[in-house]
Amino acid sequence: MKENLNIRMDRVTLRQLRGLVAVEQAGTITGGADALGLTPPAVSMQIRQLEETLGMPLAERTAGGFILNDAGKEVLDTSRRIEAALRECGEALEALRHKEGGRVVVGGVSTAKYFLPQAVAAFASEWPGVSVRLEIGNRDEIMAKLRAYEIDLAVTGRPPLDIPIRRAPIGEHPYVIVGSPRHRLVSRGSIPFSALRSETFIMREKGSGTRTLAARLIGAAGFPPRVGMEIGSNESIKQAVMAGLGIAVISAHTVATEVRDGRLVILSIRGLPVIKQWYVTSREDKRLLPPAQAFWEFLASRGKGLLPVIPELEARSKAG
Repeated sequence: MKENLNIRMDRVTLRQLRGLVAVEQAGTITGGADALGLTPPAVSMQIRQLEETLGMPLAERTAGGFILNDAGKEVLDTSRRIEAALRECGEALEALRHKEGGRVVVGGVSTAKYFLPQAVAAFASEWPGVSVRLEIGNRDEIMAKLRAYEIDLAVTGRPPLDIPIRRAPIGEHPYVIVGSPRHRLVSRGSIPFSALRSETFIMREKGSGTRTLAARLIGAAGFPPRVGMEIGSNESIKQAVMAGLGIAVISAHTVATEVRDGRLVILSIRGLPVIKQWYVTSREDKRLLPPAQAFWEFLASRGKGLLPVIPELEARSKAG
């Protein structure tokens, strides 16, 4: 039986696999055909031949679209790994041809955008031949790209647990609660988290690492949060807090400028800041080419010096 399966896999073509991937991404045969620049009958034939080669159906054709079954998902994952390996081969050959050339794709959670562009710029000054593409999104989005082999490295505060990864710490990542300078708690000394029971919280969207931490902190304090707004942008959250619409759990690195300028105030809450870590991560089963390895080593060794400085937190730490 294994021999027959191997023979069948030997007959699978890249064209067939790419047809399956395109249709799965588009959700329909027609959409997949458009993406490939082929006709729907040609793509249907590729998928049919793939199913005949493997000896099993890979998807359900429903009124709602093209839905992969478990076998189809397995083939889809293999297709992505094959495409990633082909890209790596091409990039390796390109790096060999141009020596210090090549490309690295870096994903960063949205909070990392407050220091990651500066890190890219500093790296580019030392590796001018390397092209760095930076992709920013919330944690769920970036982890999905890491799982799908769409990025080489991910900068995050909480590495994924469901895939094998390698990681290296960059530096400390403090989380605080901020309010407007006019907030009633600004003039008070250190207060317990429970004193925030009546406060309105401005929250990040679901899927955000900041949202997960805020929910955990509020839950540990034993009261249900009063959520004024859910906002998918740190910038918009800062504007809402400055306007006095509520308080927010947020990365101190995102508010360093506003705190320095007096537009936001870090509230003195016992148990805060919560100190997390920034990590640079990659899939363990993905071979890092020289450009990606160089950027990995740059972040691991020098990234800490590029993190925003929050003098108020440093002063509190020394006073404590």
